[in-house]
Amino acid sequence: MIFSSYTFIFVFLPIVFTVYFMVQKLAGDRPAKACLVAASLYFYAHGNIAFLPLLAGTVVFNYFILKLLRKNRGRRVAPKLLLALAVLENLGLLFYFKYMNFFIKNVNYVFGTDYILYDIVLPIGISFYTFQILAHVIDTYRGESEDSTFLEFAVFVTFFPQLIVGPIVRHDYMMEQIRAEKVRRVDTSNIIKGIMLFSMGCAKKILIADPLISHAQHFYNVMGNGSFFEAWGAVLAYTFAYYFDFSGYIDMALGLGLFFNIKLPENFDSPYKARNFADFWRRWNITVSNFFYDYIFRRIFRFGDGVPKLVMATMVTFIVSGLWHGASWHFVFWGMANGILVCLANIMTLKRKKLPFPLAWALTFFLVLVTRVLFDANGMTQALNVYRTMFDIRPALSGFRDFLGSGLDYVGKNLYETVLIITGACICFFAPNTREFLTEYRPKLYHAVFAGALFAISLFFMGGVSNFLYFQF
Repeated sequence: MIFSSYTFIFVFLPIVFTVYFMVQKLAGDRPAKACLVAASLYFYAHGNIAFLPLLAGTVVFNYFILKLLRKNRGRRVAPKLLLALAVLENLGLLFYFKYMNFFIKNVNYVFGTDYILYDIVLPIGISFYTFQILAHVIDTYRGESEDSTFLEFAVFVTFFPQLIVGPIVRHDYMMEQIRAEKVRRVDTSNIIKGIMLFSMGCAKKILIADPLISHAQHFYNVMGNGSFFEAWGAVLAYTFAYYFDFSGYIDMALGLGLFFNIKLPENFDSPYKARNFADFWRRWNITVSNFFYDYIFRRIFRFGDGVPKLVMATMVTFIVSGLWHGASWHFVFWGMANGILVCLANIMTLKRKKLPFPLAWALTFFLVLVTRVLFDANGMTQALNVYRTMFDIRPALSGFRDFLGSGLDYVGKNLYETVLIITGACICFFAPNTREFLTEYRPKLYHAVFAGALFAISLFFMGGVSNFLYFQF
């Protein structure tokens, strides 16, 4: 079940919302939380019920590890063994489902063996909820996270708005909210904000992202025969599509969280306005970036360690980030490319060298487009075909008038997609982002009209909506 579906909007959400607050009023907070966990598990099972026992078992296993960690706090050996067990279990499951076949393929290639690949389906959301749980386990081991009941922990892991694709939430941040008195009653102002955010997210996904995804995928698949303008059009389409698809999901998740009086963390801060790659990664998929920074980068680099250690920590972090996104070498190379560009940005900052903002921004966005090809492609072969077409300037050298004519021909044949790309660019470069919108938000009539119009148009086109792109991770 996805947020942008008739079943979710008109059946699941109204029922869960009504039952949750009715139970809060009639039976109290604990039964209401139990209902919320049950609803979240149903939401998850609707995608593939076969993976429900895995999620439920992960919740139970890690809860008991957490209890044992707190019970053995102060001892020398037991907490280390429990932490190792938790890391082994969580990362072991992630490795099996996400990386086993990648590992076998590379073993076969290097050693000339012929081990059979497994028929493995990746459980939806496992990359996200595994990191969310691991962060809490590590914080508990360090004595930096508070206790919670089993029911509270289950809500923390399974809360359906953020279960599948985040945002990744810190345990204590969530506990502070789900224990608050205000979470137990309907808050009209939160519902109004939630409807606004959900409508904006729906529009991003349905009206902008999906058409651009379809356009980009078509040209990627035939890129060997594509033109210069088709290549750049496809790359631009994918670049904006990924942003509107993912940030649209996050906006919907934030809106749904507000329905239940839970403010989830924002995950985007106008990433395409970044002045360098270090700035870009402070703005894109913020909660995942924070996880990598806190639990990998900071384990390697300490302030004052020097440039070589900074470079090593950055490269390790981004290579792991690339692998987290996908078990394929093109994701590894994408991570390496981003790591190199972040290193260059950090070194320039350390040397106090700064380009004028317009030049810095234009260069950063250009490099985002170039590196995005590695992320979007199905493999290195397709990525190289895209690069070959993008940077083939022979048509321009052989006849500039014909070259421009082919550009106009591309726009004429793909006018709708071109308008969407320009619209997406204007929104990304000039419009306020979700955080800025919420900061300045005051309920007004035109907000209601705007949200209603976006929602109505999105509903009209909702029948053919595809899954969110980040579901594959």
